[in-house]
Amino acid sequence: MKASLSEILEKNKIMVIDGSMSTALERLGADNSSSLWTAAALADNPELVKQVHLDYFRTGADCGITCSYQATIPGLTEHGYSHEEAEKLIADSVRLFKETRDEWWEEEGRDSGRPYPLCLAGVGPYGAFLADGSEYVGNYGVSDEVLDEFHRRRLVILKEAGADIMLIETQPSLNEALIAASICEELGADYWISFSCRDGFRINEGDMIRDCAKALSENHPHLKMIGVNCSKPEYISSLVHEIRSATNIPVGVYPNSGLIYDAVSKTWTEPEGMLDFESYALDYMKAGAVAVGGCCTTDVDHVRQTARARDRFLSSGGRTITYKGY
Repeated sequence: MKASLSEILEKNKIMVIDGSMSTALERLGADNSSSLWTAAALADNPELVKQVHLDYFRTGADCGITCSYQATIPGLTEHGYSHEEAEKLIADSVRLFKETRDEWWEEEGRDSGRPYPLCLAGVGPYGAFLADGSEYVGNYGVSDEVLDEFHRRRLVILKEAGADIMLIETQPSLNEALIAASICEELGADYWISFSCRDGFRINEGDMIRDCAKALSENHPHLKMIGVNCSKPEYISSLVHEIRSATNIPVGVYPNSGLIYDAVSKTWTEPEGMLDFESYALDYMKAGAVAVGGCCTTDVDHVRQTARARDRFLSSGGRTITYKGY
């Protein structure tokens, strides 16, 4: 079978994205402490990666993100893998997703009447490879040629492995996003650009997100969605409005849960005024997002809440935007 974004949106009106890979892996016992982060599980615990995907499908996700955010050729080779082994592990991220998707589909998905889930190939920014927090800052100080080389081969591998959409995510930089977009256009690969943002108006490198959306809207026929991830949940509704003011390309968002980490006590706490995730998700849908899910520290419960928010939104007469050609 072939998954289709347009078919999912036509059937469900709003697509439920899955939740965090890292949080889910940690709860299953994986060790994400190295600079490879979740990519280590591709070699060490592939069965746990499949379990994460399966749990999200069972909870209501219409799509899922492969365990490839931190899986890069330079990152893997620095940890002792050969070039060939690194390429295989990147491809394995798609294989594991597809195997799990088909197993779930045969066991329960087909009979549930739900759409066949979309495989989103997670492609982290150059800053994720640096493993120093640069994905939340940008301004790496490297040339466009370095960024092109960093992204190109991984995108080729993920496309050839059979991912449905390249998810260029947690992008702090418009320039880097445009370079990745250009590669996808050359490859004829459908893709989605998702920025990380410092507030309700600007991406982390400082550009206004409406300007980013406008720049990407021009001459990028394979771009299927623009959005935001790995950002504070209270910023998202504003960011959706800003994106929609500049483009008619569908908007997808998956913020962090909103919890704040205390490095001293090593605990997560809720900030004052934090809403439950269902309320946040409902607000994003009202703002015009047609794909909603969760990023860091979200789990199956956040996906469940997102699915409930969609039911509430549609049952109350909420209207989704009709997009043609996506």
